[in-house]
Amino acid sequence: MLIVKKFGGTSVANKERIFNVAKRCIEDYKKGNDVVVVLSAMGKYTDELITMARDINEKPPKREMDMLFTIGEQMSVALMAMAMDSMGVPAVSLNAFQVAMHTTSAHGSARLKKIDAARIRRELDNRRIVVVTGFQGIDKYNDYTTLGRGGSDTTAVALAAALHADACEIYTDVDGVYTADPRKVPKARKLKEITYDEMLDLATLGAGVLHNRSVEMAKKYGVPLVVRSSLNNSEGTVVKEEVTVERMLISGVALDTDAVRIAVIGLKDSPGVAFKLFDTLAKKNINVDMILQSIGRAGTKDISFTVDKNDLDDAMGVLEANQSRIGYVELHAEKNIAKLSIVGAGMMSNPGVAAKMFESLYNEGVNINMIATSEIRVTVLINEKDGVRAMNAVHDAFNLAD
Repeated sequence: MLIVKKFGGTSVANKERIFNVAKRCIEDYKKGNDVVVVLSAMGKYTDELITMARDINEKPPKREMDMLFTIGEQMSVALMAMAMDSMGVPAVSLNAFQVAMHTTSAHGSARLKKIDAARIRRELDNRRIVVVTGFQGIDKYNDYTTLGRGGSDTTAVALAAALHADACEIYTDVDGVYTADPRKVPKARKLKEITYDEMLDLATLGAGVLHNRSVEMAKKYGVPLVVRSSLNNSEGTVVKEEVTVERMLISGVALDTDAVRIAVIGLKDSPGVAFKLFDTLAKKNINVDMILQSIGRAGTKDISFTVDKNDLDDAMGVLEANQSRIGYVELHAEKNIAKLSIVGAGMMSNPGVAAKMFESLYNEGVNINMIATSEIRVTVLINEKDGVRAMNAVHDAFNLAD
């Protein structure tokens, strides 16, 4: 068997945890398996690098931030290979250049295009454990790129797909996928199984357990995913195309506090205006989520939408620079907001799900600013201060408690 294992930053935060991960990987290796390990930066090291950068430059160039960030993962993989070597097991650490992980050139949010797996296969053939840097790649200019927060998950899934791995195990500081973040909702329950589609929506909407692009890729290439704890041996949660357990109405509740709302006021109420607005943002690689357009009045309309807070400065800058082309009167940004979502394939065949969610928020006195829906999710925009309370109320309303 060929197994790809990914471990997050908390799993390798210190010497004791590095050796704990090394032992788990060696157990599989000694059973005769080929093992590829993908690592994130140790503990909060990436946050420390951000602090150091901003102490030098409040708005550092994204290319230089990617150059800086890659230090963290290279430290993790080198130390892990050293730990395995000290335990008598041959291991080799490889970075994005040595593997050749080709990406787009969007610094900070690059997408993987192709992985050259030849070097990894060569090392596996020599019976080495291969320890690979997560989160990073190289673009056509041979510059380092990074895949965004949580990007090591995507690295692991991409490697599993490229190597036709038999299993892809994602190890985190929680022992699986829960109906809600157990740190915010104490009654949250661990799920045995969840579909790719449900997991993708939860990941996109702030669940934080898996990087959304990793789920997208796992679904596309049929990579079997298991989310497990790096701190114990519990079974974890299987992410796959179809689940065998009885279908619940709702699989999970997610809260995203990293969103900001931008309101574009006084747009001309005529064809092509929305295209100009969102085309301008797309050319800057800015992802837009919830969109609300007002009913036209007196020849004008307003459009509100949400973006990730890390994209706020870029979004405002490009919109201000293109005011005459887009033709708006005012621009406003609102930061203290949160997106609360319910996700579940069960809602496709059950009417009244949204009404139940809205009722629970009404009972808690939580005001809804925007609403967006799909076949398997309902998302509302609320005030950030109401987020955790609203999340618990909705979780209780759908009887998701353990």
